[in-house]
Amino acid sequence: MPLPARILKIVTVVIAFLLIALAFAAWHFHHNGNALWQIISQQCVPGQQQNNDPSPCQRVNIAEGYVTLKDRNGPLQYLLMPVARISGIESPALRDPATANFFALAWQQRYLLTMRHGAVVPDSAISLAINSEYGRTQNQLHIHLSCLSPAVRQQLDRLTPQLNSHWQPKTLHQHRWLIRTLTSAELTQQSSFIRLMQEVPQAQQEMGKYGLALATLSDGRLALMAIERDWLRMNRASAEELQDHRCTILH
Repeated sequence: MPLPARILKIVTVVIAFLLIALAFAAWHFHHNGNALWQIISQQCVPGQQQNNDPSPCQRVNIAEGYVTLKDRNGPLQYLLMPVARISGIESPALRDPATANFFALAWQQRYLLTMRHGAVVPDSAISLAINSEYGRTQNQLHIHLSCLSPAVRQQLDRLTPQLNSHWQPKTLHQHRWLIRTLTSAELTQQSSFIRLMQEVPQAQQEMGKYGLALATLSDGRLALMAIERDWLRMNRASAEELQDHRCTILH
């Protein structure tokens, strides 16, 4: 006797989930999740301190606690990372107000895209993203500074009149996101990680389930965007999905 359609659908989803989980686990087993930390601790920081040479990083700022590194993926993508060992968005260090405001620091480094591009890259084309604990490949906190997807740019432009300083559920890139607006001053005054923990109750105890992104709106405000992991929808909360490392938005 054939299974009812609803049961068959559930079984199919469970099997698909298990296959994806196994593939992801196998990939992580063979992947060096400490590669970024090794670059920071063994090359960039010692090089800067001993020889005033931050390479392969572009910059090592010990006083403010971060480095910037050109990512191999994409013509303009950079990573901003702590000089300290901080695993990712789930790290207790990010709950401490004394910890550097890495999202604000990353936004300040957006001039790197213009320098590398050789022409002005407008703020409307730029985004920040940090993936969840389940949506990343490296166990050193790293913020992706890259181009925004053209499709997401259009979605945000349409949403701009609806957005305000309260978190609202919206759909971006076919996933459910929480979005709130920020001023430039608010971005600088408080860590976006602390803001998410304080304002979204579910994030208080499970920050590792969230990815976080930042982009501008068409009226000049900033949009802070959070995505929560959802295994049933095959969503690992990879905030990087809003970015286009090929930077087609510039063409």
